[in-house]
Amino acid sequence: MLIDGFQDAPLVAGEGLLALPGFWPAYLLWLCQTEENDPEPAWFGVDAADADAADAALADEEQWPVIRVPFSGGHAVVIVGRNLCDDAGTEYFISHPEWDRHGYLATIDGHQSGPGLSWQELAHIAGTPDESAAGVHAPHARLLLLLPALGDADLPSEAVDVIGCALVQAGVPAGNAPALAQALVHDHPLWEPAGWSLASVSPLSGGQDHFPGILYCDEPGSPRYGIRLAQGITRDQSDRLARALGTWPTT
Repeated sequence: MLIDGFQDAPLVAGEGLLALPGFWPAYLLWLCQTEENDPEPAWFGVDAADADAADAALADEEQWPVIRVPFSGGHAVVIVGRNLCDDAGTEYFISHPEWDRHGYLATIDGHQSGPGLSWQELAHIAGTPDESAAGVHAPHARLLLLLPALGDADLPSEAVDVIGCALVQAGVPAGNAPALAQALVHDHPLWEPAGWSLASVSPLSGGQDHFPGILYCDEPGSPRYGIRLAQGITRDQSDRLARALGTWPTT
């Protein structure tokens, strides 16, 4: 598997890891860790041994898992486990076969960068799988995979319920899902909820031309702070991306 910027990395398709019993706590447990919450795998209905096994697979330094979330128009969110022994982290990108380089969404590590997705974008991507492309197609799994990149100050009232339903579909006990969803949605430990807005020209960019239809983030720590989501793409490619993200009219 080849990804621009990771040519020498031991990348492997990681979608099969979702079948591990302990995958979801291994992937999401840290996201609900706060001073008040000390989460454990049992919240997900999983024992610690299964969670540890999944965590070891996600962190394998000899096989870096790549999980693809393909959505409409040939686009995909690509999640890369950057398993360097002294600089581990998780990268979130958007890619398209026609682009020279990927769009940068978020990094989760000791020098994190985000948020990378608004709720509108996350929900739209989760619900528009491209069944013809390799990757994860189940909407509930797509929603949970993208959740760490979310940061939105204007969440809809149903966001917690939507995440709770996705957790139940992923195997979380129904009695645990509401509180777990609340923690996952509102207690992100890395960045504050951000504002998102459309702009034809970003006032943050020093006059740089920006294509309309793409959301911009007001959080300075985000890769999308006054910067076009995908650099070097044409206006037509940007319009197609905006439609695929659900932020630009389809007609």
